[in-house]
Amino acid sequence: MNTSQGPVSFKDVAVDFTQEEWWQLDPDEKITYGDVMLENYSHLVSMGYDITKPNVIIKLEQGEEPWIMEGEFPCQYIPGKYGH
Repeated sequence: MNTSQGPVSFKDVAVDFTQEEWWQLDPDEKITYGDVMLENYSHLVSMGYDITKPNVIIKLEQGEEPWIMEGEFPCQYIPGKYGH
């Protein structure tokens, strides 16, 4: 069954954390998160997707914590879609 709904975007493969959620992660989880987000972005760019570099990627590349402000969800969030 073909359920394709168009090209994949960074929003489709990104996960955002609020500051509170970020602080609940242990150091290894933070490292894994950063590695996966940077790899996902790299794969999209290597496939030819011409996208503006997301803030989370800029923060990760600069060694900053990538959490977002409460109520600010730059990546698509659909209540209930991810079991929340």
